[in-house]
Amino acid sequence: MMEETRIDSFIESLGSPAPEYLEELAKEARAAGVPIIRPPMMDFLRTIIWMHRPMTILEIGCAVGFSALYMRECAFEDCRITTIENYEPRIVEARKNLAKYDPDSRIRLIEGDAMEIIKGLNEAYDLIFMDGPKGQYINMYDDIKRLLPPGGVLISDNILQEGDILESRYAVTRRDRTIHSRMRDYLYKLTHDEDYSTSILPLADGVSLSVRLGT
Repeated sequence: MMEETRIDSFIESLGSPAPEYLEELAKEARAAGVPIIRPPMMDFLRTIIWMHRPMTILEIGCAVGFSALYMRECAFEDCRITTIENYEPRIVEARKNLAKYDPDSRIRLIEGDAMEIIKGLNEAYDLIFMDGPKGQYINMYDDIKRLLPPGGVLISDNILQEGDILESRYAVTRRDRTIHSRMRDYLYKLTHDEDYSTSILPLADGVSLSVRLGT
């Protein structure tokens, strides 16, 4: 388990606050034990969106809609966001939040297993944000790559698994070993794929930033 350091706390103290309604959503989500992106990750996403200026975004893992709504706040008005969620209780909350805070329907929520849904998607996405089940990142690899055009950006969150990724397979609990090995496979494949330029950053719980190469 990674412990928050003084550097982490200092960086987080410098972060920009989210709009008030999102701050309230964040408090509610954390109180309910719903995982949402951490403040340093919010700043990172905002910076990438302002740099890259995506017009289409795909998010794997909507939860209650917090990160989709945050990306909506950062992106241009013409940007359209597709987000996928499979867990019914969170879908209910996400639908409620999107109905309230996405009045012009810039966010489309698709219900179901992301691994199956993305097989049927054919649109190219300027930015793909992976924040769903960590053990499925490797299984979605080929379809995600298919949906990302040259110049597109892929962001994968929570890749350090609270520090467990650094440990040997046998040093993590038995129930986490499959996720551990799959994440290691994903990171190796991502960093050795000649179609990507990838950086791994120890931000929050770890993030990879990949740009699809080619013209």
